[in-house]
This record gives sequence, structure tokens and C-alpha cells, in this order.
Amino acid sequence: MIDLSFTFLGECWLWQAENQVSWHFVTLPQDKSEEIKFFSENLRGKRRGWGAVRVRVTVGTTSWETSMFPYTKTKAYILPIKAEVRKKEHIFAGNMVQVKLAINM
Repeated sequence: MIDLSFTFLGECWLWQAENQVSWHFVTLPQDKSEEIKFFSENLRGKRRGWGAVRVRVTVGTTSWETSMFPYTKTKAYILPIKAEVRKKEHIFAGNMVQVKLAINM
């Protein structure tokens, strides 16, 4: 098993669709995104639809499991931060967020 675990600081940003649906994300560092992409492409069965990668995330005192996605605009993975976590941890678009992320491949 390959264990990719690391902590990073990223800005929470808002993505909004034409139908007014919005999502909050944090973009992973470019170097870590490249490393994750390499391992996910070379280990069959670990990637999901749209190139998603399953992760365990901790922000503040809140931990959860989710998927992150490659984002062609930045050529890096983006991590969705769900509303429950944002409310509990007082996170808003524009805030810097420390993220502990673990990917087990």
C-alpha cells in the first residue's frame, strides 16, 4: 500500500454554476497534484469517475472522507469543502485553510 499523506495551506474559493449552484474548494499544491496523478494513473482501479481520488481529510477538528478531482484550469486537484465542515470550522471563501489529507493507494 502506498500512503500519500501531507498537510498544506490553501485558499478556500467559490465555484458557481450557471444555475446558481455553488461549491467551495481548496486547490492542492501543484507538486502534490502531480505526485497524486502519477500514482493514481499507474495503479489501476484507484481512480473514479472524472479522475476522482478518494481521500480522508482533516480541517481543524473535523475529519471526513470525500473525493477530490483534477481541475484542468489549474492543472491541480481540487478538494470540495462541504457546508457542514465550513460552518463548524468557520470557513468562508477567501479564507486560508490548513488541510491534512491522506490518500491510501
